[in-house]
Parts: sequence; structure tokens; C-alpha cells
Amino acid sequence: MSLPHPLDRPVWSALTSRQAALSIGDARALRFDPAWALFGAAADASPGNLQALTDLNTSPHGLGLVETGETHLPPGARVRSQAPCVQMTASTLTAGGRDLAFEPLGEADAADMLALATLTVPGPFFEKTHRLGDFIGVKQDGKLIAMAGERMRPAGFTEVSGVCTHPDHRGHGYASALMRVVTQRILERGEEAFLHAYAAHAATIALYETLGFNVRTAITYTVLDGRQP
Repeated sequence: MSLPHPLDRPVWSALTSRQAALSIGDARALRFDPAWALFGAAADASPGNLQALTDLNTSPHGLGLVETGETHLPPGARVRSQAPCVQMTASTLTAGGRDLAFEPLGEADAADMLALATLTVPGPFFEKTHRLGDFIGVKQDGKLIAMAGERMRPAGFTEVSGVCTHPDHRGHGYASALMRVVTQRILERGEEAFLHAYAAHAATIALYETLGFNVRTAITYTVLDGRQP
């Protein structure tokens, strides 16, 4: 019997490997510190472990589950949203792409990164999300107008995430160009890049395919309302 693929449960894989230092919980269930990310996972679907996950769901932002197959909800969970997604991976990049003047983003850019992500909603982005991995961006007249970076990091894999462009500056290829840079850096480290896209967003999936990403599996993204401690 083959072992489960680490990306079948990317949250659990990340929090029990390279991002364990960012986790809250124990062997039954783990979640990212809410200042960093929305996501959590139980060790398995046993009642005790799902209850432990419920006990971690105290952030007002709620809790995000990213799972292949059936999503097992913790007791008392209230689903805020649930959407079918695809998980895509890349071990090589396609040829081509445009040259782009970009710069690394860091602590000095944190407020601007959060503001851009809040405006464009590329995915959950919080006070310390920019610290999950390397981020790069494009600025115009000192204003951040586009960015891309890294999020979950299971052993051997890094997720491309936080890809967004200010609405006033779309249509110039910033997102795909930044994604190329982020993905190339991941591959040069000897890792495989992955990302998630809503299954209904055919144009987005097609864009990722032009970069070299291929659909690996269907996956479900569920957001639960937060519980009061």
C-alpha cells in the first residue's frame, strides 16, 4: 500500500515539517498561528482529534481546511464557505516570459502588502503572512502595485501564493511574471512548486498551465466560522 502524498493534506504536512515552529496545538490537531495563516488540520478524522481541532478554532477569522477526498468537519463546526479547488504542481517552467523589474519585499513593506492583499483578496492574508516565505513585488512611484510569494512549505514542496495586482495596474502581465520568478527560485532549491485555484476559474487555471503547472488533484477548501474561547 502506497503512502499518502504529502500534498493530499498540505496543511498537516507543512505544520509537521518545515513550518512546525508556526503551529499551535499538539499531535491530535494543529493550526497556524492566526497572525500568520488561516489553516489547520487534525491528525486524522477520529472524534478526539476533530474535537482537538475544534478547540483550536478560536480566531475571529475562523479556520481553513484544505483536504483531498471527504472533508471531515469538527463537532459543532459552522461552515462559512466551501469551494471545490484544484491543486497544481510544477517541476519545470515553460520557456518564455517577460523581463520585469521587481524587488524583494520585507518588513518595511508589510503594511503595503497587507493593504494590497486586503484590496485584491488573493487568499487569506494577515499581519505576519508575509513572513511565511520570500515575497517579491513591483512598485510604481514607490507604491506597491503587484506581488507574489510563498506560503505553505511541506518538506520538498513550496506553495506559490499571495499573487495579486492592484486593479488599476492589471493587464500588464505582472502576476505571471512574478509567479515565474517565485516558481523558478523554488525549483532551483530542488523543491517542487504547488498552488491552489478555484475549480470554477478556468481562465486562471489556463494561465497557470502556460507557466508549467499541471492539475495534480481535486481538493476542497473549507472555511469554518471561528468559535469563542
